[in-house]
Amino acid sequence: MAGGDDEAMKLVVFGLGFTSEAFLRFAEGRFTSVVATVRTAEKAERTTKPGCEVVVLNEGSADSRIAQALSEADAVLVSVGPDEAGDPVLRRFAQEIETSKSIRWIGYLSTIGVYGDADGGWVDESVAPNPSHARTQRRVEVEQAWLALGQRSGKATQIFRLAGIYGPGRNPIINLDQRAQRVIKKGQVFNRIHVDDIAQVLLASMAKPRNGAVYNVSDNEPAPPQDVLLYAAQVTGREPPPEVPFEQAVMSEMARSFYADNKRVSNRLIREELGVELRYPTYREGVGALARSPH
Repeated sequence: MAGGDDEAMKLVVFGLGFTSEAFLRFAEGRFTSVVATVRTAEKAERTTKPGCEVVVLNEGSADSRIAQALSEADAVLVSVGPDEAGDPVLRRFAQEIETSKSIRWIGYLSTIGVYGDADGGWVDESVAPNPSHARTQRRVEVEQAWLALGQRSGKATQIFRLAGIYGPGRNPIINLDQRAQRVIKKGQVFNRIHVDDIAQVLLASMAKPRNGAVYNVSDNEPAPPQDVLLYAAQVTGREPPPEVPFEQAVMSEMARSFYADNKRVSNRLIREELGVELRYPTYREGVGALARSPH
């Protein structure tokens, strides 16, 4: 999809959520039209974006409108997680996507969770997925299904494995207001990425598509979660949350499951192949910027 900024592009977004909304803000003016799906009428009513038509996916008329949009789209961004039966977008719209004569770029937003546990070691895109949970196993299967579609259709299909996402409205500063704990588990690190840097990566890929590409989207510095909370407290002048040993921490089973995986994710490919220069290369730049603006 290489071309100047003035090139007319039409986009279909499946799943208008935190990341895809941020992408549309970041890429404002890049698309001549956007059709985006949500799951409920309530969400549609809350979403008013100039130049963005919001479609409720579960309404009876949705399929025909989405099919029409796919027949005209240049790019498709999929930000919908799998269900127990697989990928809901492929189930309903695989044929329309494959047969569209205009689609030149497909991006599927996945997760670094597909790598499973690496005992704190580094992983890059050459490492085979080794999911620790049923939910990440489903992600692997859906990734493969999208890549297979790209192979069959010849449409440039890219997988973006996202680290823990933060940005305005979802970040460690807000966590401080929610009685966060500094959970201490020896050797544990997490990987993270500012939502605007995800947007940068997606735009860079649209300018330089590569069918079958898989990219890790993470910042430069995997870090212990307690360090990030401590830094958030420091830059906002607040008292740091108490330290709590992992074994004693009160958290949901979902939250606890994230601590089962410990890895450092390399972002070399997005920097070297796509030429992305992160706005927020570590949590310090990202959290610091959030502390200086509405967060």
